[in-house]
Amino acid sequence: MTGILQARNCTKRYGAYTALDDVSLVIREGELLSIVGPNGAGKTTLVSLLTGQFAPTLGTVLFRGEDVAGIGPGKLAQRGLARGFQLVQMFPLLTVAEAIGVAVVSQRGRAHRIWSSLKADRAVTEDVEEVATIFGLSHRLDTRAGLLSQGEKKLLDIASAFALKPQVILLDEPTSGVATADKHTIMRTLIGAAKRIGLKGIILVEHDMDLVAAYSDRIVALQGGRVLADLPKNEFFRNAEVVAAVVGRPPAGFH
Repeated sequence: MTGILQARNCTKRYGAYTALDDVSLVIREGELLSIVGPNGAGKTTLVSLLTGQFAPTLGTVLFRGEDVAGIGPGKLAQRGLARGFQLVQMFPLLTVAEAIGVAVVSQRGRAHRIWSSLKADRAVTEDVEEVATIFGLSHRLDTRAGLLSQGEKKLLDIASAFALKPQVILLDEPTSGVATADKHTIMRTLIGAAKRIGLKGIILVEHDMDLVAAYSDRIVALQGGRVLADLPKNEFFRNAEVVAAVVGRPPAGFH
Protein backbone atom coordinates (compact mmCIF):
# COMPACT_ATOMS: atom_id res chain seq x y z
CA MET A 1 0.00 0.00 0.00
CA THR A 2 1.62 3.28 -1.14
CA GLY A 3 0.51 6.87 -1.01
CA ILE A 4 1.43 10.34 0.12
CA LEU A 5 -0.06 9.81 3.61
CA GLN A 6 -0.54 6.46 5.32
CA ALA A 7 -1.65 5.00 8.61
CA ARG A 8 -0.34 1.47 9.00
CA ASN A 9 -1.99 -0.87 11.51
CA CYS A 10 -2.63 1.96 13.96
CA THR A 11 -4.09 1.23 17.38
CA LYS A 12 -4.69 3.96 19.94
CA ARG A 13 -5.51 3.12 23.55
CA TYR A 14 -6.41 5.43 26.40
CA GLY A 15 -5.87 3.25 29.44
CA ALA A 16 -8.15 0.25 29.03
CA TYR A 17 -10.19 1.93 26.29
CA THR A 18 -9.28 1.21 22.65
CA ALA A 19 -10.29 4.17 20.49
CA LEU A 20 -8.75 2.79 17.29
CA ASP A 21 -8.06 -0.87 16.60
CA ASP A 22 -5.60 -1.85 13.85
CA VAL A 23 -6.65 0.89 11.41
CA SER A 24 -4.86 1.24 8.07
CA LEU A 25 -5.58 3.73 5.31
CA VAL A 26 -3.78 5.58 2.55
CA ILE A 27 -4.44 8.80 0.68
CA ARG A 28 -3.16 8.76 -2.86
CA GLU A 29 -2.00 11.74 -4.84
CA GLY A 30 -4.82 13.65 -6.50
CA GLU A 31 -7.76 12.28 -4.52
CA LEU A 32 -10.30 13.57 -2.07
CA LEU A 33 -10.71 10.95 0.66
CA SER A 34 -13.67 11.24 3.04
CA ILE A 35 -13.65 9.71 6.51
CA VAL A 36 -17.14 8.98 7.82
CA GLY A 37 -18.75 7.14 10.70
CA PRO A 38 -21.18 7.55 13.58
CA ASN A 39 -20.27 9.38 16.77
CA GLY A 40 -17.72 7.40 18.74
CA ALA A 41 -16.43 5.59 15.66
CA GLY A 42 -12.88 6.85 16.14
CA LYS A 43 -12.79 9.68 13.57
CA THR A 44 -11.41 12.31 15.95
CA THR A 45 -8.71 9.95 17.21
CA LEU A 46 -7.71 9.04 13.65
CA VAL A 47 -7.49 12.73 12.70
CA SER A 48 -5.28 13.34 15.74
CA LEU A 49 -2.93 10.59 14.62
CA LEU A 50 -2.84 11.71 10.99
CA THR A 51 -2.03 15.30 11.95
CA GLY A 52 0.72 14.38 14.41
CA GLN A 53 -1.13 15.48 17.53
CA PHE A 54 -0.75 12.06 19.13
CA ALA A 55 1.35 9.00 18.41
CA PRO A 56 -0.42 5.66 18.03
CA THR A 57 -0.03 3.08 20.77
CA LEU A 58 0.84 0.63 18.02
CA GLY A 59 1.45 1.23 14.32
CA THR A 60 3.00 3.87 12.11
CA VAL A 61 1.95 7.11 10.42
CA LEU A 62 3.93 8.00 7.30
CA PHE A 63 3.90 11.25 5.32
CA ARG A 64 5.89 11.21 2.10
CA GLY A 65 7.57 8.05 3.37
CA GLU A 66 8.72 9.56 6.69
CA ASP A 67 7.48 8.48 10.10
CA VAL A 68 5.62 11.50 11.50
CA ALA A 69 3.80 9.86 14.41
CA GLY A 70 3.35 12.36 17.23
CA ILE A 71 5.63 15.06 15.82
CA GLY A 72 2.98 17.74 16.39
CA PRO A 73 0.67 19.60 14.00
CA GLY A 74 3.07 22.55 13.69
CA LYS A 75 6.05 20.52 12.53
CA LEU A 76 3.85 18.42 10.27
CA ALA A 77 2.42 21.57 8.68
CA GLN A 78 5.97 22.71 7.91
CA ARG A 79 6.50 19.40 6.10
CA GLY A 80 3.38 19.90 4.01
CA LEU A 81 0.33 18.51 5.83
CA ALA A 82 -2.03 21.13 7.21
CA ARG A 83 -5.22 21.02 9.21
CA GLY A 84 -7.84 23.76 9.33
CA PHE A 85 -6.75 26.50 11.73
CA GLN A 86 -10.16 27.47 13.16
CA LEU A 87 -8.67 30.86 14.00
CA VAL A 88 -12.09 32.49 13.77
CA GLN A 89 -13.27 30.62 16.84
CA MET A 90 -10.04 31.23 18.76
CA PHE A 91 -9.33 34.83 17.74
CA PRO A 92 -12.51 36.54 16.50
CA LEU A 93 -10.92 40.00 16.83
CA LEU A 94 -8.33 39.28 14.14
CA THR A 95 -9.07 40.83 10.78
CA VAL A 96 -9.31 38.58 7.75
CA ALA A 97 -5.88 39.81 6.64
CA GLU A 98 -4.36 39.06 10.03
CA ALA A 99 -5.90 35.58 10.24
CA ILE A 100 -4.54 34.59 6.83
CA GLY A 101 -1.30 36.40 7.59
CA VAL A 102 -0.65 34.31 10.69
CA ALA A 103 -0.55 31.23 8.47
CA VAL A 104 1.57 32.92 5.79
CA VAL A 105 4.15 34.07 8.32
CA SER A 106 4.17 30.66 10.00
CA GLN A 107 4.75 28.97 6.64
CA ARG A 108 7.73 31.28 6.07
CA GLY A 109 9.26 30.24 9.41
CA ARG A 110 8.75 33.59 11.11
CA ALA A 111 6.28 32.65 13.82
CA HIS A 112 8.45 34.37 16.42
CA ARG A 113 7.75 37.78 14.81
CA ILE A 114 4.32 37.43 13.34
CA TRP A 115 3.02 40.95 13.89
CA SER A 116 6.09 42.79 12.63
CA SER A 117 6.11 40.59 9.52
CA LEU A 118 2.44 41.27 8.85
CA LYS A 119 2.94 45.01 8.99
CA ALA A 120 6.25 45.41 7.18
CA ASP A 121 6.76 42.54 4.74
CA ARG A 122 5.36 43.24 1.27
CA ALA A 123 5.79 39.60 0.20
CA VAL A 124 3.60 38.51 3.12
CA THR A 125 0.98 41.08 2.16
CA GLU A 126 0.97 39.84 -1.44
CA ASP A 127 0.49 36.23 -0.30
CA VAL A 128 -2.37 37.26 1.99
CA GLU A 129 -4.08 39.15 -0.83
CA GLU A 130 -3.65 36.22 -3.23
CA VAL A 131 -5.17 33.71 -0.81
CA ALA A 132 -8.02 36.08 0.03
CA THR A 133 -8.79 36.50 -3.66
CA ILE A 134 -8.88 32.74 -4.25
CA PHE A 135 -11.45 32.34 -1.48
CA GLY A 136 -13.54 35.39 -2.36
CA LEU A 137 -12.52 37.32 0.75
CA SER A 138 -10.49 40.16 -0.79
CA HIS A 139 -13.25 42.67 -0.03
CA ARG A 140 -13.20 41.59 3.63
CA LEU A 141 -9.48 41.96 4.42
CA ASP A 142 -10.05 44.69 7.03
CA THR A 143 -13.12 43.04 8.58
CA ARG A 144 -12.80 41.34 11.96
CA ALA A 145 -13.25 37.60 11.63
CA GLY A 146 -15.97 37.50 14.26
CA LEU A 147 -18.16 39.79 12.14
CA LEU A 148 -18.16 37.54 9.07
CA SER A 149 -21.13 35.44 8.05
CA GLN A 150 -20.92 31.78 9.03
CA GLY A 151 -20.08 30.80 5.46
CA GLU A 152 -17.32 33.42 5.28
CA LYS A 153 -15.91 32.21 8.60
CA LYS A 154 -15.63 28.71 7.20
CA LEU A 155 -13.93 30.01 4.08
CA LEU A 156 -11.48 31.96 6.24
CA ASP A 157 -10.61 28.85 8.25
CA ILE A 158 -9.95 26.93 5.05
CA ALA A 159 -8.05 29.86 3.51
CA SER A 160 -5.76 30.00 6.55
CA ALA A 161 -4.89 26.34 6.11
CA PHE A 162 -4.29 26.84 2.38
CA ALA A 163 -1.98 29.76 3.18
CA LEU A 164 0.44 27.23 4.67
CA LYS A 165 0.97 25.98 1.09
CA PRO A 166 0.44 22.34 2.05
CA GLN A 167 0.65 19.27 -0.14
CA VAL A 168 -2.18 17.61 1.78
CA ILE A 169 -4.91 19.29 3.78
CA LEU A 170 -7.22 17.75 6.37
CA LEU A 171 -10.56 19.44 6.93
CA ASP A 172 -12.83 18.42 9.80
CA GLU A 173 -16.47 19.34 9.14
CA PRO A 174 -15.59 22.40 7.02
CA THR A 175 -19.26 23.25 6.38
CA SER A 176 -20.73 22.59 9.82
CA GLY A 177 -23.15 25.27 10.93
CA VAL A 178 -23.46 26.64 7.41
CA ALA A 179 -26.78 26.97 5.59
CA THR A 180 -27.38 24.13 3.14
CA ALA A 181 -27.39 26.54 0.20
CA ASP A 182 -23.86 27.70 1.07
CA LYS A 183 -22.28 24.28 1.63
CA HIS A 184 -21.74 23.47 -2.02
CA THR A 185 -20.36 26.96 -2.64
CA ILE A 186 -17.76 26.35 0.05
CA MET A 187 -16.87 22.92 -1.31
CA ARG A 188 -16.58 24.17 -4.90
CA THR A 189 -14.37 27.02 -3.74
CA LEU A 190 -12.24 24.59 -1.76
CA ILE A 191 -11.76 22.21 -4.67
CA GLY A 192 -11.08 25.05 -7.10
CA ALA A 193 -8.42 26.43 -4.76
CA ALA A 194 -6.87 22.98 -4.40
CA LYS A 195 -6.47 22.70 -8.17
CA ARG A 196 -5.12 26.22 -8.42
CA ILE A 197 -2.29 25.66 -5.92
CA GLY A 198 -1.55 22.09 -6.98
CA LEU A 199 -2.69 20.45 -3.75
CA LYS A 200 -1.90 16.74 -3.84
CA GLY A 201 -4.66 15.46 -1.57
CA ILE A 202 -7.64 16.38 0.58
CA ILE A 203 -8.90 14.48 3.60
CA LEU A 204 -12.46 15.39 4.51
CA VAL A 205 -14.09 14.37 7.79
CA GLU A 206 -17.76 15.01 7.22
CA HIS A 207 -21.21 14.07 8.57
CA ASP A 208 -23.14 15.52 5.63
CA MET A 209 -23.41 12.52 3.33
CA ASP A 210 -24.76 14.59 0.45
CA LEU A 211 -21.42 16.44 0.39
CA VAL A 212 -19.51 13.18 0.76
CA ALA A 213 -21.40 11.75 -2.20
CA ALA A 214 -20.88 14.84 -4.34
CA TYR A 215 -17.15 15.40 -3.86
CA SER A 216 -15.37 12.25 -2.65
CA ASP A 217 -13.21 9.99 -4.76
CA ARG A 218 -13.03 7.36 -2.03
CA ILE A 219 -14.64 6.85 1.36
CA VAL A 220 -13.31 5.23 4.51
CA ALA A 221 -15.99 4.33 7.04
CA LEU A 222 -15.15 3.73 10.68
CA GLN A 223 -17.28 1.88 13.19
CA GLY A 224 -16.28 0.99 16.73
CA GLY A 225 -12.70 2.09 16.13
CA ARG A 226 -12.17 -0.16 13.12
CA VAL A 227 -12.35 0.27 9.36
CA LEU A 228 -15.75 -0.93 8.23
CA ALA A 229 -15.23 -0.07 4.55
CA ASP A 230 -12.66 1.52 2.26
CA LEU A 231 -14.34 1.91 -1.13
CA PRO A 232 -14.64 4.15 -4.18
CA LYS A 233 -17.62 6.47 -3.81
CA ASN A 234 -20.06 4.64 -6.08
CA GLU A 235 -19.28 1.24 -4.56
CA PHE A 236 -19.67 2.66 -1.07
CA PHE A 237 -23.15 4.05 -1.64
CA ARG A 238 -24.32 0.92 -3.43
CA ASN A 239 -23.42 -1.17 -0.39
CA ALA A 240 -26.67 -0.90 1.57
CA GLU A 241 -25.27 -2.69 4.62
CA VAL A 242 -22.34 -0.31 4.98
CA VAL A 243 -24.44 2.80 4.39
CA ALA A 244 -27.02 1.68 6.94
CA ALA A 245 -24.29 1.01 9.51
CA VAL A 246 -22.73 4.42 9.05
CA VAL A 247 -25.58 6.85 8.35
CA GLY A 248 -28.82 4.94 8.06
CA ARG A 249 -29.74 6.25 4.63
CA PRO A 250 -28.10 6.94 1.27
CA PRO A 251 -27.91 10.55 0.04
CA ALA A 252 -30.18 11.81 -2.70
CA GLY A 253 -29.37 10.25 -6.04
CA PHE A 254 -27.99 6.96 -4.71
CA HIS A 255 -30.22 3.89 -4.53
